[in-house]
Amino acid sequence: MQLDSSIQYLAGVGPILFKKLQRLKIETMEDLLFYFPTRYEDFSQIVPISRIKPNQLCTVQGKILEIKAQQTWKKKMSLTQAVLQDESGAIEIVWFGQPYLIKSLKAGDFITTAGKAVVSKNGFYLSNPVYEKLDSSPSQNIEMSSIHSGRLVPIYPETAGLPSRWFRSAIYRLLQTFSNQMVEILPNSILQGENLMPVSTALWQIHFPDNQEQAQKAKTRFSFEELFLVELVVLQQRYRLNKEKSPCLPFNLELTKKIVDSLPFKLTDSQRKCAYQIFKDLEKTRPMSRLLEGDVGSGKTVVAVMAALNTIKNGYQAALMAPTEILAKQHFQSVARLLKPFKIKIALLTGKDDKIISQKLGHESKDGYIPDTLEISRSKILEKAKGKINPRTKDLEVGIDFLIGTHSLIQDKVKFGKLGLVIIDEQHRFGVEQRSRLVANKKGADSLITQLLSLPATTIPGTLALTIYGDLDLSVLDQMPQGRKPVITKIIAPTDRQEAYCFIKQLVKKGEQVFVVCPRIEPPKTENSELKPKTPWSEAKAVKEEYEKLSKEIFPDLKVGMLHGKMKTKEKDKIMQQFKNKKIEILVATSVIEVGVDIPQATVMMIEGAERFGLAQLHQFRGRVGRSDLQSYCLLFTESSAQATQARMKALVTAKNGFELAEKDLEIRGPGSLFGAKQWGIPDLAMEQLKHLPFVEKVRESAKEILQFSPQLKKFPLLGERVKRFGKKIHLE
Repeated sequence: MQLDSSIQYLAGVGPILFKKLQRLKIETMEDLLFYFPTRYEDFSQIVPISRIKPNQLCTVQGKILEIKAQQTWKKKMSLTQAVLQDESGAIEIVWFGQPYLIKSLKAGDFITTAGKAVVSKNGFYLSNPVYEKLDSSPSQNIEMSSIHSGRLVPIYPETAGLPSRWFRSAIYRLLQTFSNQMVEILPNSILQGENLMPVSTALWQIHFPDNQEQAQKAKTRFSFEELFLVELVVLQQRYRLNKEKSPCLPFNLELTKKIVDSLPFKLTDSQRKCAYQIFKDLEKTRPMSRLLEGDVGSGKTVVAVMAALNTIKNGYQAALMAPTEILAKQHFQSVARLLKPFKIKIALLTGKDDKIISQKLGHESKDGYIPDTLEISRSKILEKAKGKINPRTKDLEVGIDFLIGTHSLIQDKVKFGKLGLVIIDEQHRFGVEQRSRLVANKKGADSLITQLLSLPATTIPGTLALTIYGDLDLSVLDQMPQGRKPVITKIIAPTDRQEAYCFIKQLVKKGEQVFVVCPRIEPPKTENSELKPKTPWSEAKAVKEEYEKLSKEIFPDLKVGMLHGKMKTKEKDKIMQQFKNKKIEILVATSVIEVGVDIPQATVMMIEGAERFGLAQLHQFRGRVGRSDLQSYCLLFTESSAQATQARMKALVTAKNGFELAEKDLEIRGPGSLFGAKQWGIPDLAMEQLKHLPFVEKVRESAKEILQFSPQLKKFPLLGERVKRFGKKIHLE
């Protein structure tokens, strides 16, 4: 049996357990060894039975005087009851739902047992304690080979049929077999420089620590190792990219002045600074890979369009990929508006609604600027994007300068003739592989890598930007456009609902508009509802139900509309156009309005069931208002009084901007919940350390030093092999 052997070959693992282990991503012996406990129960102190106190977690040793099994008459539950005696006294032990214990324990057995002393009519008893048999009288000191009691006992993430007891037994057997065979992957310079435990020692101490200090040292070692591997994956990716060649796109000052002068607003200093950083990157012959981070409404799109225009006027194409049709169409319209003076050929490719801008490039109307578009077949768009060789000049001529779309852009059939810049909006919604497929769209025989500009939907905590997006350079928009007023955010208690409705009605009468966001589309089905217990989700507000209530009962004299993801595309477009044209005053919607919706007259964001949304999503909702010089409001309706909910809501109220909110969200929820540990594939210990910037910086510097010494890790073959395997497991999205 080897470390990479399938876990199904471990004694006692049958087909059923094997499937359960697979669901926990445990497939090999090594996977199980590195399945770490989340916490420890301190059962290290042996307590005389006579000194046990009610509700105390304790460990006792003694002799079983009697043991019996029975079934309760009322609840039909099996009970195993025993009496344990030591030199100071005796205590009753009760195990619930474990009838099999009567076969493994008998009167006269010496055991160590650990659990909670629960109060009963006759005093108290040990409830469902863990236990271990002793070979001899408990008067002897407990052996360190005890793994279920009498020590710091590891508690593991569990699933049905796989309790912590099973993990302790299985991992203990593996450690006895493999701990001395574990090969150290960390270089000696790092082990000594950072005072880290060797891997074999650390494995024993993280699973079965001698004390809390040793447990923490073991955690530190594996936290460092896991984060070190993440950094190596990210930095190697960056180094590989730096070796590639990309098209050189010189900065056109006159062109940039022209687009800046054509804007209906003044650029912030922050926008100018970030645009300059991007332009300098585009001039280089190595591929740009930059993250343009900014708060909601800080103007990321304008900066990206300026870069796209510079790319196009240098003879190359630009592409913008968005995660949803609504957002892609919004970009299509805004890009057309911004580039109106420049006669750019712009197309939309979504898979359902493909369009191209006509040469007139739109017109002004009472509803504002509307781009003149032509419906065009998908095959025609693909043909124009690919381009063709002019037989007279032998030059490649393309029929589309700027292609905007959804995931459709990364399909194999989509080919670009001269792609120079890729803009990824809401880049966290696309994986590295998806981004790479678009960026690696090579230009003919020159094999030049496309420039990449990523736009995250929300602001990112510093440790995340440094770690998971460490392969990207960072530009930060830390200013809001002039004239914007901070959105006033209020938590609305159930008793204040009617007052809030009156306030909303007053604003609508002034000509302002309102968003109402609900967590779900429809209420739960009602059949047999009296038999089904109510759950928090079943009680969540539904769009259809809320629309009926608001339009007929609360605001019968106002124009109320409804929007949700199950509507057909044309119907959604019609509703949004009506809202823009003020034919709808209050729009009841799901999270489809989270991004890409720009309604300057909308001044109220009313969020039902606010506790059901993440802080970043709530901040996105709030960003849909406050887009003019009018005072705007975000009203958080919640009926939850839970401490965690209130902490999150107060964070949204007090945070001055998205950067501050991102850090508060990290502090409240922890990295695993915030970044989605299971989705990213990053181990828990590494995730936990993302809260600690100094630790992340230290690990990153160590990774840089190793790669400077050996960029391909050829001088560290074991480490290099682990990095390759690790890179396949994580998904830096």
